[in-house]
Amino acid sequence: MNWASRMNMIPPYLFFELDRIVDQQRQLGHDVINLGIGDPDMPTPIKVVEAMQEAVTKNANHRYPHYLGSMEFRQSIARWYAKRFGVTVDAATEVVALIGSKEGIAHLIWAFAEVGDVVLVPDPAYPVYYTQTLLAGAEPYYVPLLEERGFLPDLSSIPDSVLKRAKMLWINYPNNPTGAIASRDFLKEAVAFAGDHDLLLCSDAAYVEMGLDGYRAPSVLEIDGAKEVAIEFYSLSKPFNMTGWRIGAAVGNPLAIKALGTLKSNLDSGPFTAVQDAAITGLASEPEKFFEAMNHMYETRRNIVVNGLTAMGIQSPRPQATFYLWFRTPHNMSSAEAARFFVEQAHVAVTPGAAYGPHGEGWLRISLTTPEIRLSEAMHRMKEALKSIE
Repeated sequence: MNWASRMNMIPPYLFFELDRIVDQQRQLGHDVINLGIGDPDMPTPIKVVEAMQEAVTKNANHRYPHYLGSMEFRQSIARWYAKRFGVTVDAATEVVALIGSKEGIAHLIWAFAEVGDVVLVPDPAYPVYYTQTLLAGAEPYYVPLLEERGFLPDLSSIPDSVLKRAKMLWINYPNNPTGAIASRDFLKEAVAFAGDHDLLLCSDAAYVEMGLDGYRAPSVLEIDGAKEVAIEFYSLSKPFNMTGWRIGAAVGNPLAIKALGTLKSNLDSGPFTAVQDAAITGLASEPEKFFEAMNHMYETRRNIVVNGLTAMGIQSPRPQATFYLWFRTPHNMSSAEAARFFVEQAHVAVTPGAAYGPHGEGWLRISLTTPEIRLSEAMHRMKEALKSIE
């Protein structure tokens, strides 16, 4: 028995391997502080939890959901986009519910890319853009995100020969893994570029609510003409501390929404309606104060890590968004060498940057989804481990 040959094109999912190494160290009796995965450690807002508790008692919610999401949920997303971004969207034709944005991202690639097509993938980036392109039989083309450009892609550097075959351009701001942000000027450039080259502009906005030091990220749909070329993925996972609930939405270009919805209706039955009901409550409960409190907490945690890295002699950008720190490996180690060194010698798990693409080599990522006392302990352990090789 053999699996499909296409499976040989993709590596094991990043966090599967990270979990394996962490489990191995724990089996050896070590107290491992896991700073790898971006999974919020704080509770979901109580109003959302209570709404879910009520929703699961309703018999109607135990039946198949609407394939595209309930109209009430899609309308709540439309209202939120109007309130948060000043963007008007049609809930019926420009919004589709997702079982988490990861699912929608993967399925959109299958809906638009085929053999012979190129998908423009930022590098470094969330691995799903790349792996799903390969599985769909299309060709990923890496667009480097370089520190000297603020981790923004140089769209003008993409060869014409590539653009002739390109179907999709992925952007992700605020950015995972770098924590970088994009200006409205860049978003205008991306929208214009997509229009000039007949591309679907795909904006992964999973961290759009996670602004630090007062920063508030824009939506690409705020840009004039964006809905003609762009689709955006909005997730409740990170800002509402509900990653396990699996709820999000795709918003934007009607053709892209229709294609995604058509594919999804042949693959799944939509998010559990009770989860959609709870998400409606979350979006309607003036969540800005909750976001502000969470972001202030992440500022505190960011400062602990930045100061800790500085004490080790490692310089790190101080991100204005997300809950990630992206920094160069010490002592010219490779990403894999550095990640293994820290988990084995300091019992601290960090993510190797090369897992996010070739231009992630030489970098590491730390997630701030760990209590302050454990972050401080992790910084101390890492510093002591580095002393052993100086």
